[in-house]
Amino acid sequence: MSKTFTAIIEYDSGTKQYVGMVPDVHTAGSSLEEVRKNLKEVLELVLEEAGDEINHQEFLALEMIEVET
Repeated sequence: MSKTFTAIIEYDSGTKQYVGMVPDVHTAGSSLEEVRKNLKEVLELVLEEAGDEINHQEFLALEMIEVET
């Protein structure tokens, strides 16, 4: 059985790392390929530990919010 998760991946210019996030799970890597691989590995570990019970939320939207500074 497989599960599909929606991940948010951002680039942190301070650390020069890509940061991947799924609710309750996050990891980093030096490339997009590495962070994708790391996300898959950590999700598999979490599912193994949690007995397939993980906070799996349905993706709704991704929005950019502009604020005055």
